[in-house]
Amino acid sequence: MQVFVRDNNVEQAIRALKKKLQREGVFREMKRRRSYEKPSEKRAREQGEAIRRARKAARKMAQREGLIAKPKRKAVAGGRR
Repeated sequence: MQVFVRDNNVEQAIRALKKKLQREGVFREMKRRRSYEKPSEKRAREQGEAIRRARKAARKMAQREGLIAKPKRKAVAGGRR
């Protein structure tokens, strides 16, 4: 994973790195590995994650097929570059 520092702006590079790590799920994984997880808890968590993934996939498919409306995009104040 790489983050480039432009114009010696380290704070912006750190924010970009944190965003990438968040997107990859690194923080969630670190928090999960902080303590022991019983096999039954692990199984329940993995089943819950699978259910969420399946619901998300079904929701996206329904949006693509036009069965449900797509969510409205939030207007960005000030605009982006």
